[in-house]
Amino acid sequence: MNAKAADTTSKPKGASVVDNAIREISHIATLPEITLKIVELVEDPTSTAQDLHQVIANDPALCSRILKVVNSSFYGLPGQIGSINRAIVLLGLNAVKNIAISASLAKLFKGGQLCPAFSAKDLWAHSVHTAAAAKIIADQAKLGLPDEAFLAGLMHDIGVMVELQVNRNGLIEVMNNLKVSKEGVPSLAMLDLEQKAFGATHQEFGKALSEKWKFPKVFAAVTGNHHAPHDAPSEARTLVSVVYVADRLAGELTGGYRLDLPSLDIDPSISESLKLTDKALAEIRENLAQQSAEVESLLN
Repeated sequence: MNAKAADTTSKPKGASVVDNAIREISHIATLPEITLKIVELVEDPTSTAQDLHQVIANDPALCSRILKVVNSSFYGLPGQIGSINRAIVLLGLNAVKNIAISASLAKLFKGGQLCPAFSAKDLWAHSVHTAAAAKIIADQAKLGLPDEAFLAGLMHDIGVMVELQVNRNGLIEVMNNLKVSKEGVPSLAMLDLEQKAFGATHQEFGKALSEKWKFPKVFAAVTGNHHAPHDAPSEARTLVSVVYVADRLAGELTGGYRLDLPSLDIDPSISESLKLTDKALAEIRENLAQQSAEVESLLN
């Protein structure tokens, strides 16, 4: 039996579709070498702030972006921070790693209007807003994972970009069939249309890309289950739930992308699991409205 035949008998059809897609776009879906070094370094428990500084110092553009983010009101740190070493000490290795990944991800979302209903730029703006909302939620709920929440929100819809790269016409077909209203509300479930066009959804593609990048498993859970947190592994369910809520809050913003969200209603059981009352959600909405434009300008 040849390898191709063995693959189709040993895996569900959807898994084969996803594996083939990730292989096909491997030349595109590769993080820059410096970003991969930073990820590897931060995941190593023996690494120090000085180790991270030595890597980042080799990329002036990245240094500039980190200092821009660090000195924004979004992080709320005292005074102007002029050195990367100081930024790493104040923010921590994880936060700096996430800023570096954010800069790399932004490049993957470049592109014009694919069709009247969709542009990669709009999806990136939504991803940034979701990241901001996720960090605000994590802070509000005192979950102790604001950095992870920010990156998880930023990555949650990365699977749509896999679809764009692997089958542009297929994604156009999905978007055109959504029949989006003037308010941006889709009349059909995007996940169902993706299944018909690709044999998998953006959740499955996103999960596979997270695994290819060797990100911590919790990010694969977020990209793979952000529409259904109850299906996520128990150890990752809190972060997935945070992104689920953030996704919907970001979708409420004027002109926000929400093509995969026919409804912005939040499952009460999920908000309750995060101990988010109606009052807390109202405060998060207010903070997000105030901060969304600034965060978007920081990551563009």
